Amino acid sequence: MNRTFDTFHKRISLSGSVIAAGVVYGDLGTSPLYTLNAVFHHHEVTADVVLGSFSAIFWTLTLLTTVKYIIITLQADNNGEGGIFSLYALIRRYFRKYVVYIAMAGGAFLIADGIITPPISVSSAIEGIKAAFPAVNTVPIVIIILILLFLFQQFGTEKIGSVFGPIMAVWFTFIGIVGMWALLQNPGVLKALNPYYAYNMLVNVPGSFWLLGSIFLCATGAEALYSDMGHCGRNNIRVSWMYIKVMLLLSYAGQTAWLMNHQNESLGALSPFYHSIPQSIYWLSVGLATLATVIASQALISGVFTLINEAIRLNIWPKHLVRYPGKIKGQLYIPSINWFLMAGCIGMVLYFKESTRMEAAFGLSVTLTMLMSTILIAFYLRMKRLPLWMVGVLTISFLLIEGSFLVANLQKIKEGGWITILIGVVLFTVMYIWYAAKKMKLSFTRYINLNKSLPKLKELSEDHEINKYATNLVYLTASSSEQNIETQIVDSIFSNGIPKRADIYWFVHVDITDEPYGQSYEVHTISRNDLYYIRINLGFREQPRIGYYFRQIVNDLADQNEVELMHSKEKKYQKDSIGDFKFIALESFLSYENSLSYKSNFILTNYYSLNKLAVSKAVAFELDENILTVEAYPLLVNPYQSKILKRKV
Repeated sequence: MNRTFDTFHKRISLSGSVIAAGVVYGDLGTSPLYTLNAVFHHHEVTADVVLGSFSAIFWTLTLLTTVKYIIITLQADNNGEGGIFSLYALIRRYFRKYVVYIAMAGGAFLIADGIITPPISVSSAIEGIKAAFPAVNTVPIVIIILILLFLFQQFGTEKIGSVFGPIMAVWFTFIGIVGMWALLQNPGVLKALNPYYAYNMLVNVPGSFWLLGSIFLCATGAEALYSDMGHCGRNNIRVSWMYIKVMLLLSYAGQTAWLMNHQNESLGALSPFYHSIPQSIYWLSVGLATLATVIASQALISGVFTLINEAIRLNIWPKHLVRYPGKIKGQLYIPSINWFLMAGCIGMVLYFKESTRMEAAFGLSVTLTMLMSTILIAFYLRMKRLPLWMVGVLTISFLLIEGSFLVANLQKIKEGGWITILIGVVLFTVMYIWYAAKKMKLSFTRYINLNKSLPKLKELSEDHEINKYATNLVYLTASSSEQNIETQIVDSIFSNGIPKRADIYWFVHVDITDEPYGQSYEVHTISRNDLYYIRINLGFREQPRIGYYFRQIVNDLADQNEVELMHSKEKKYQKDSIGDFKFIALESFLSYENSLSYKSNFILTNYYSLNKLAVSKAVAFELDENILTVEAYPLLVNPYQSKILKRKV
């Protein structure tokens, strides 16, 4: 591991642990608002179910959150960064064949989770006002909060990000103290920490297995814990978890104590969380809960932006406009995704209306994400040469636990779970089409040796009877080899209309590395002052400022006398020392002269449809439009062949 990141992850500080409370644990921290409410929305309040639910919550947080994520998964950092796509980038060089589909499925359902988490979190907090106003319609209030939250994304969270941690630290302390106060009314419920009570509920209470779908809600947000590792550091996350877990368990224990003292009673419109709050601080709890859910939603939205950006860089998602509204490294904003999430969240609120109904769509997508991450972690552990038997035991154990939650959650499909499943499947299909089409296009790309084209290029460069196209002509190439170049590029120079004469021809290849950050370049001089091949290496979280990087590279080469910039007659009239330059990017379109199989036709047709929704080449490579020309060429995968037409006499 890079020493800088190793030091970052080993460092423990109070500020880092407090930040972790706001950035990493927001979703987990708001789960006490709705978890037990979801359980007893479907079941009467009885001692066996109350104690069994608390026991199951304790062991879920212990086995899934603590053991799987805190102890094991946080070890799998990709140069300091975490998350399902970072994990995929880390292991794909060892297990190339199938892991991409597992990562795509996990990422798709995690994004789907981002559409339901803000509505259920904010709704569960706002519904606390029903204690004083039972008839109030909370839907407009929730929608207004969500709209303001998404409108704010374009300005960045740099200014208020520093207060997220302290507010969430206050929230965790608050729910812990309130939980302790409620627990004192019936401290005997702590016996439920014994796993026997969870076992007793599952075995002896009819239909209790299906309650696992609601109990699982206590663990939603665990995946974000891993995704945000790069913001806070591994050890800060681990240290803060010791405190946060105690506070969460105190909150659940307090609600359990209240439920034990109110068996066979109806919860009404309020959750056990609000029922267990003392009246003197009730409105304080509503205000704090609302703040906490907004922060949790903010953290999840930022996480989705990061996830999509990584998918774009890894070539498994269409390119979108990405903006960087703040000065904090890694903070970004994707307008199209922001409005997509906002529309999805508002749609969820309008469809379900209440948090108790939203939980039907909640948890199912997270369970599928966790299953995918378990499989990827198994690959990671094998990569680290952990004994096969140990990998098998851990993987099977987690798959059994998460598989049980998945089966229990499947009953939610008819009640609304189909929505997140549908969204996840659609997102996965988009990723699959984009990835498969990219591979297909690459397999049908033909290359020509640069040395064979060199004499003709030099001859063209010196032919003054042809008007000069540019001093520096820069082609963006998909070729990762300095020896070869796409035949379409050679055709573009020589065949498409008037030949493109230039003093110097540059071929630039952008290589997205498996590491999140890093900027470097390599230069191969094919012929001094005539032909150069440049490879720019960027981490998958870096901005592709190709125009800016190219100028820097050319100036570096000039300083090292590897290129002579003043041999052109026009140079004395030009402001820039490197002369004018023109970028050309090639873009394919699907030719009608193809005879394709159904699968190939489905993939390529939908790929080109998706490509219309993606950003332009100028935005994708961050090149000003005045220096970029995009040329289209037909993609011929399988040319159509038929009998020669016969002329009628």
